Amino acid sequence: MPDPLRAVVVGPGFIGLVHADALRRNGVEVVAFVGSGSEGGRERARAFGARFYDSLAAALEQEQVDCVHITTPNYLHAPLAREAISAGKNVVCEKPLAMDAAEGEDLLRRARDAGIVHAVNFNFRFYTLVRQMRAMVQRGDLGALYLIHGGYLQDWLLYATDWNWRLDPELGGSLRAIADIGSHWLDLARFITGQSPAALVADLATFIEVRQRPTRSVETFSGKTLQPDEYEPVRLSTDDYGGVLIAFDGGARGTMRVSQVSAGRKNRLEMEISGAESSVFWTSERVEELWIGHRNQANELLLRDLPALAPEARAVSTAPGGHAEGYIETHRALFREVYRAIAAGDPPAEPDYPTFADGVRALCLGEAIARSARERVWVEPDLAIEA
Repeated sequence: MPDPLRAVVVGPGFIGLVHADALRRNGVEVVAFVGSGSEGGRERARAFGARFYDSLAAALEQEQVDCVHITTPNYLHAPLAREAISAGKNVVCEKPLAMDAAEGEDLLRRARDAGIVHAVNFNFRFYTLVRQMRAMVQRGDLGALYLIHGGYLQDWLLYATDWNWRLDPELGGSLRAIADIGSHWLDLARFITGQSPAALVADLATFIEVRQRPTRSVETFSGKTLQPDEYEPVRLSTDDYGGVLIAFDGGARGTMRVSQVSAGRKNRLEMEISGAESSVFWTSERVEELWIGHRNQANELLLRDLPALAPEARAVSTAPGGHAEGYIETHRALFREVYRAIAAGDPPAEPDYPTFADGVRALCLGEAIARSARERVWVEPDLAIEA
């Protein structure tokens, strides 16, 4: 990779720091952070040896930048991506790509017309054993696929006093659990199996209809609590839970459940695929283990160890067996592929990373799920998106 490649990270919060750390470990120079001007954001920029700007325009005017990483609240994704594309910059955007599918499709057209490298951070694709599952499906180890099922459970919004900008539809969008974590599961199901939802029926629920919003800023995951008079009640409409029954276009059937109010589940994505010959199961809370199920022989537990893995799984692994990999490494692996494309000077014909097209697909599925839950009907999502 030519030296130096340079990035600006817009949004100096938790996920922005994850991006910056992964970039730095890939040898990419994080030259600037962009934020609202808080002292916390400025301190984080200084910790990375980067400058801090109050606007993306100012950063792009002052800095030589190869790629813009957008890690802000959702409502800013599309306008910032448009600004970066207009300046001829490559873009990595957190999901959702935009607030609706039409806006996402517009970004995809702009990115293609500009000839830039564009990516959406569906980082779960880059867990080593996820790649192993995909290789096993492609090799035919599982036989014809029958079931694709699992979900994504969290507990960080379990209490009525838990608050984050994602709860506000103006900032996060009308879907929450489905858009925030369900999108990861749906992307992973397609990535591993090669099958997409052809029809679906969904149920959404908001269990905590009134939440207590802090009257002063409290950072997510900080563990800080406020006094009773430092909250105000807010009525909510976004989903705490979603359940989706899916008919896939390759003949498999599936179910997905997502929740942000499941006590004890900190960040549990799980995927089980059942085929005519065998099954596989993996969860993000035990990322070094892949369960392989059989009918007429002992079941297996494959531990991540390079000699036992398919070549495509070894390609994203960064540490020997017994040296645990995790969430941070997935970003490093994803960004490594993105910056290889940037260094090459042209988007690859078949990217090994999720693109804006995958972001649009996620938005289309979200809208189909919302419509199904609202109308209580089966819906056939329109996924005719040019890859």
